[in-house]
Amino acid sequence: MTWKAFHNRGETLRTVITVAAERRDGILPMDLPGVSERFHDELDLLGALQLKWHTRLAGHIESELSVQPWELRSAVATGWALTADEMPGVRLIIDHYRDHPVDDAMAQALARSTAKEHYFLAVMAGQAALGRAEGRVVGAEIEQEARKIRAAESVHDAPVDNGPRRPLIERLRAVVAA
Repeated sequence: MTWKAFHNRGETLRTVITVAAERRDGILPMDLPGVSERFHDELDLLGALQLKWHTRLAGHIESELSVQPWELRSAVATGWALTADEMPGVRLIIDHYRDHPVDDAMAQALARSTAKEHYFLAVMAGQAALGRAEGRVVGAEIEQEARKIRAAESVHDAPVDNGPRRPLIERLRAVVAA
């Protein structure tokens, strides 16, 4: 792949992420200009979106672990919730195609990706060794905790004038502590 092709693919991917966040319908925006020219098919685009998701997830988890290293599981769940808040359209797309893959290749790829993400969450939380069977279960539990943090944060973000708002991280910590 040439530098120009790589750059064009990156620009198209950024547009896809922006449109996915605006639409929030969980459907890959294959109709956007440049998508069909720069991505082979839906699985190729989904794979690129997952790479963006996992990269951002790892960054948020590392950041949270540096702030609260004594609360590993909570830090990992908060990192996941922050990533989902930052990339809501991408998360909806991953969830949609995990539940409704277009073919067997996509179903297998998403099953592997989900298992690896769950292992990653469990390992980063210090609750499983890499590759151990319990990692998938613990990681899935952490993902569910993170989804609850997100849901609680949505309720707390309702427009109420209670004076100055606390930073997002403080509000998330308060929800996790509750």
